[in-house]
Amino acid sequence: MAIEIERKFRLLDESWRGGVVKSVRMAQGYINDMDALRAGRQNASVRVRIAGDQAYLNLKSRELGRSRQEFDYAIPVADAQALLALCVGGLIDKVRHYIPQDDLTWEVDEFAGENAGLLVAELELPTVDTVFARPAWLGREVTEEQRFYNLALAERPYSRWSALEQA
Repeated sequence: MAIEIERKFRLLDESWRGGVVKSVRMAQGYINDMDALRAGRQNASVRVRIAGDQAYLNLKSRELGRSRQEFDYAIPVADAQALLALCVGGLIDKVRHYIPQDDLTWEVDEFAGENAGLLVAELELPTVDTVFARPAWLGREVTEEQRFYNLALAERPYSRWSALEQA
């Protein structure tokens, strides 16, 4: 079983752009919605993602926080395109920017479409207690805030957040 250990953060400024070594456009959608998870009718989100010229079917357990079960399977792009048409809620459109730091890689998601204006940095860690350096551009941690999860953004995009929620 695969375990994803991830931390999520807002960004303070644009200085992160200087460290980008690669960027990939992504489109993703969800076969299930937040209501199914909230109500306990499902215990995992089911995501379809096209990243550049590759596609994946992904399942993540519904726990909120730093550590979740994750299963990721490569699928044909044509299958992913057909599955995206079956998704509920909105589709997520974003560019993921990769920024190496020490032995880890920051992934900064720059959202477009209804989530335009939202930037979130993610860091996958080998253990929950891994110590990492915080870049100067890193803002407050939002790992425990469900509204920053992509599944939640598909249901209620950043453009629908109040000014207070966006701050």
